[in-house]
Amino acid sequence: MTRRDLREHLFRLIFMQDFHPAEEQEDVRSLYYEFADQTEGLTEEELAEISERFAKVEAEIPKLDPQIEEVSIGWKLARMSKVDLAILRLAAFELLCDEKIPTGVAINEAVELAKRYGGDASPSFVNGILAKLATK
Repeated sequence: MTRRDLREHLFRLIFMQDFHPAEEQEDVRSLYYEFADQTEGLTEEELAEISERFAKVEAEIPKLDPQIEEVSIGWKLARMSKVDLAILRLAAFELLCDEKIPTGVAINEAVELAKRYGGDASPSFVNGILAKLATK
């Protein structure tokens, strides 16, 4: 599994969070891991890596959201598309909490996710927010 594949799995898991109540989160993640294993043939080590990394990102979201909102002038998190918000949360984690990932890589990968999953304006929106966050 490449870093890009890992990032895409994390994006999907973060995205799914907003659609299920807290008491269902673990079941939803288990179903996702089962589906990912069946469709992509992931190893136990790869599933463990996804799960471990997701737990780290999830734990930081309460700290990351205010920082994202601070630089997204005129945009409250509730008004952002769920896709853009999930991408921003993942990229903010990579920018602010993971010293192993260079800033340019984190931003570029987020923009690529936005191109693939977001709307027409998503890539420039995500890029703009992350550029502000990176220079904050």
